[in-house]
Amino acid sequence: MYTGGCYCGAVRFEITSAISNIIYCHCSQCRKLQGSAFATNGVVNSESFKIICGEDALTKHPLSATQIRYFCQHCGSPIKSENTNVPGKVRVRLGTIDSDIKEQPQAHIFVGSKANWDHVCDNLPQYKEYEPERSE
Repeated sequence: MYTGGCYCGAVRFEITSAISNIIYCHCSQCRKLQGSAFATNGVVNSESFKIICGEDALTKHPLSATQIRYFCQHCGSPIKSENTNVPGKVRVRLGTIDSDIKEQPQAHIFVGSKANWDHVCDNLPQYKEYEPERSE
């Protein structure tokens, strides 16, 4: 099990399953939403992700017609996102997890639009856009 939450502690959650599809996303949208060179996200089944306190502190913001992002209305920490095209799955921002994470990142995506000052310094696969096997 994993536990995590926002910066101010208003939102706390737990994850009762493994985390899959961990990727570093370098797209301009993720850079803006994270305020950094990339976002590190992983996927869990919706039933495995539980808000244990502070659900009323979560604010949602539509990113597109199918994607919704949830963040703490007090400190702004991004917590998760959902995509109606991928029902039953939640994309979690790994930086909000307090526990040591056993699973490892698998790839860098959207390196075709990464920040010009960002340098990928590992040997993971890099994809110009989405990884080829993505079903979302």
